[in-house]
Amino acid sequence: VCSSVSLQGSEDSIKCYDYFVFQMTTLGNLTPSSTVFFCCDMQERFRPAIKYFGDIISVGQRLLQGARLLGIPVIVTEQYPKGLGSTVQEIDLTGAKLVLPKTKFSMLLPEVEAALAEIPGVRSVVLFGVETHVCIQQTALELIGRGLEVHIVADATSSRSMMDRMFALEVSFLHSDSHRV
Repeated sequence: VCSSVSLQGSEDSIKCYDYFVFQMTTLGNLTPSSTVFFCCDMQERFRPAIKYFGDIISVGQRLLQGARLLGIPVIVTEQYPKGLGSTVQEIDLTGAKLVLPKTKFSMLLPEVEAALAEIPGVRSVVLFGVETHVCIQQTALELIGRGLEVHIVADATSSRSMMDRMFALEVSFLHSDSHRV
């Protein structure tokens, strides 16, 4: 098992975990002009069910404050708000570029795709919210598939089960072409 090996002259690195080798594009530094924040489904009805919901609200709010200070666009989704309620009051959505309802797991709705296309030079997405193993993971995988760097804020995302959360973060981190060795 190895932790990291860089390929000389390459932007890619090889990561080895147990019996799998993953080839991954190296994540770059975040730059406000090329970054968008995605806040996913931080809704009232999830409060009693999601582990550490109060903590992820607090971290999410700090992220949004930072985005406002740095002029980073914020896109927010709410899963079926008629049934699950709107974004919790503690999350200040002032200045959000979009706040959209959705009824699918991924945040990549047509309106979100259009908004991303309007922002010149977007390279990175900072992603947080609930649930890690469903909406966060599906959004991350779709963004990665479109060639964007995805930075999931681990302490601003959670699930009903810590096992679901842990495996989703691992899958999202390790997503790429994998080969059994």
